[in-house]
Amino acid sequence: MILSDTKIRAAMRDGKIVIRPYRPDCLGTNSYDVHLGPYISVYTEPALDARRPNPVREQRIPKDGFVLVPGQLYLGVTEEYTETHGYVPFLEGKSSVGRLGIDIHSTAGKGDEGFCNYWTLEMSVKLPVRIYAGMPVGQLIYFEISGPVARSYNAKQSAKYRTVSRHPTPSRMHLNFERTAHRRASPRRTVR
Repeated sequence: MILSDTKIRAAMRDGKIVIRPYRPDCLGTNSYDVHLGPYISVYTEPALDARRPNPVREQRIPKDGFVLVPGQLYLGVTEEYTETHGYVPFLEGKSSVGRLGIDIHSTAGKGDEGFCNYWTLEMSVKLPVRIYAGMPVGQLIYFEISGPVARSYNAKQSAKYRTVSRHPTPSRMHLNFERTAHRRASPRRTVR
């Protein structure tokens, strides 16, 4: 079930949902509007490698805006820091942003219970579009969880995006390969 505005406010009072900065006028009927943070990054290599860290070039979005162009992946970040305990957050683009042809995520719209960070946005466009820091870019929707959670995201050693950052975070897929290689290299114990 999706939380209503009154349930989101109650969860915030209980510390189960944290949104900073919080603006009461951004709370909708059953969602909370988030805004584009001041930084945008692009990968610097023409081909990305899933097994290795891929370098990015980051810049502050100028006051007069920044033009996104088709065929380029941009990493943005939300202005808001959020925490979610006991619920599952989903980040979706606002319809006004979608009507400009802006996608704010390609696959990572669902957060995990226990996610405590800023949201990195995987942005792409259909046509060139000028964007601005602070503009409404998405909305968070919160779902109730059925059953107990064995381990929150922020408690998992394997969670790749636990380090809090106000900057866009590039892919850390390479860590999956490093963990797999480490497990293969570890001696196996035999059970008797």
